[in-house]
Amino acid sequence: MRLPLFVISTAAALTMATSALAGDQYIDKTGYAVSGYDVVAYFDLAQAPVGQAQPAAVPGDKDITVEYNGATFAFSSEANKAKFAANPDAYVPQYDGHCAYGVSKGGKVPGNPNLWRIVDNKLYLNITKNVVGFWEEDIPGNLTLAENNWVSIEGNAASTNPIPQFSSAAPVN
Repeated sequence: MRLPLFVISTAAALTMATSALAGDQYIDKTGYAVSGYDVVAYFDLAQAPVGQAQPAAVPGDKDITVEYNGATFAFSSEANKAKFAANPDAYVPQYDGHCAYGVSKGGKVPGNPNLWRIVDNKLYLNITKNVVGFWEEDIPGNLTLAENNWVSIEGNAASTNPIPQFSSAAPVN
């Protein structure tokens, strides 16, 4: 049985539109995305080699914020706020702030803002130091798994779990 071309085209367009919709951003008890840390500042930090701890995230200021993807993002400076506002997709953590390794395993668990890595100009978070070790054993393979899994879990509700062994001092002020 052959389907008319417009039916196939419409189905394809709806599929692409649905996969482009973002799920809910992970928000912890701070009430801010990325626990109130400045997502633009990560791109200015010196990234540590694989296997070493990354520098601490930069706290945002509660008076310097932008709403995006249903969440409040805080920034450490007006300049970082402006960069984000001009192109938020360049700075938001992948997987709506959920743990990249968790997504590679098919689930949404929180991402810790101090357990981060930038790969191909994209920010990824992980949940615990042990998970970072698993993530870093095969970053390209884990990214492939995560990208494939994200298509089916992106629209699911955001995690409501707390980040283990973490409390946020951000945002400041």
